[in-house]
Amino acid sequence: MIRFERVTACLDERVVLDRLDLGVAEGEILVLLGRSGAGKSTALRLVNRMLLPDRGTVRVCGAPTSEWDPIRLRRSVGYVIQEIGLFPHRTVLENVETVPRLLKWDPETRRVRALELLELVGLAGEEVPDRYPRALSGGQKQRVGVARALCADPAILLCDEPFGALDPITRRDLQTQFRKLSRELGKTVLFVTHDVGEALTVGDRVGLLQSGSLRFLGTPEDFRSSRDEAVREFRA
Repeated sequence: MIRFERVTACLDERVVLDRLDLGVAEGEILVLLGRSGAGKSTALRLVNRMLLPDRGTVRVCGAPTSEWDPIRLRRSVGYVIQEIGLFPHRTVLENVETVPRLLKWDPETRRVRALELLELVGLAGEEVPDRYPRALSGGQKQRVGVARALCADPAILLCDEPFGALDPITRRDLQTQFRKLSRELGKTVLFVTHDVGEALTVGDRVGLLQSGSLRFLGTPEDFRSSRDEAVREFRA
């Protein structure tokens, strides 16, 4: 579903990703783990064509991102970020409906879909859909962000440190629920984080980025048992 083929990306003449070779299979949750500046968020921006590679090819559903219409690509890929970015002047329901509205879905169809997603993320209470973001907790806002990203039923979901701003208890709860929900809906997920515990909880596979290079790729069990020096330092 997503393929990086010897991808190099530079920002301000600095190499951010260096000859990255990586594939994400259909229905897989692949976590890119790394410290700040390792190239994790750059990899996500390459997938939805916010950036184009300096060398190499990024493919989404088999086609190079350079051949995709950027708007069509971004509307067909769900995106969940730490800051959430809910529209303060729109209700929860209206926020979740954002992409279907842009795609000109029938109003009743998008309303039914939005309510289904709010139920899936545990926000189906009668009063929640009509609330405004200012009335929600941080955890509730993040759930709304996940529902919004899923509302148009994208095959691919990109997640950029989505739970990083939450308290530890809420964060652990959302990590578990997110993995369960992604499994139930069969989504292909590329998830980036600097938190090793989160990576091992959420991912089917974990890729460790270090200075733009892929240092390790394997299952959480492989990561826990790896003797690679970079992995051992990250586990410490």
